[in-house]
Amino acid sequence: MTKTILITGASTGIGKLTAIYFAKKGWNVAATMRTVEKGKDLLSFTNIKLFALDVMDEGSIKQAIDNTISAFGNIDVLFNNAGYALVGAFEAMDQNQIKKQFDTNVFGVMNVTRAVLPHFRAKKDGVIINTTSMGGLITFPLYSVYHSTKWALEGFMESLQFELKPFNIKVKNIEPGAIKTEFENAIDYVSTKAYDNYTHQAHKNMLDSYKTAPTAEVVAEKVWQAANDGSYRLRYPVGGQGPLLLFMRWLLPLSWFTKMVRSQVEKGIKN
Repeated sequence: MTKTILITGASTGIGKLTAIYFAKKGWNVAATMRTVEKGKDLLSFTNIKLFALDVMDEGSIKQAIDNTISAFGNIDVLFNNAGYALVGAFEAMDQNQIKKQFDTNVFGVMNVTRAVLPHFRAKKDGVIINTTSMGGLITFPLYSVYHSTKWALEGFMESLQFELKPFNIKVKNIEPGAIKTEFENAIDYVSTKAYDNYTHQAHKNMLDSYKTAPTAEVVAEKVWQAANDGSYRLRYPVGGQGPLLLFMRWLLPLSWFTKMVRSQVEKGIKN
């Protein structure tokens, strides 16, 4: 039987490139997004179908899962990919902005994962893959709320793998470094005068890292590996300097690693 992957946030970036990659490999792809019109170019592949899915709407999640099973007969892999970054000085962020960040990056993933588990449990098989980030294990300035969601997701999935293993359900986290996608254009940047001297230059330095970053194809390839290697491996660093930075964070004392981050992110900032 042809295998099927359901992808959230498939209208752009990593989600879209992964949908195309799996379709070219012969898989059925349920490409989901809040507004299906944004993904119409994906319909050039006969084995891709578009379904509306809002990660905060449990009704739309159930409908997308039901529609996928109806169309393809099965779901083998769930790829939780929908997400975005709220960036800037924490003091300038209001509660609604912070709530939206957690709703999308954490609770949305929980909602979709919980909805697909009965299907995976019943057939005693399934793979749950998540776009976390190297920012789920290390941190950079201005990303405090974004990092907190990715650290939460890393902890959630690391714990969840224990209770799902008896059902042969595998949990895998894809941890990209800087990747050249539409992600940097979709950053929700919050500015406030009190922090401008620091945030403007630090934010520019962070965005500059995307200019030489690899494209989303490298992440799609890593998702393919995670979906097909048959292992219970949890973490898959990928892209740019991500794997190296994660190794350096493990190797170095925190004070040394912090100085290294500051030397790059705080370049040009005048005290």
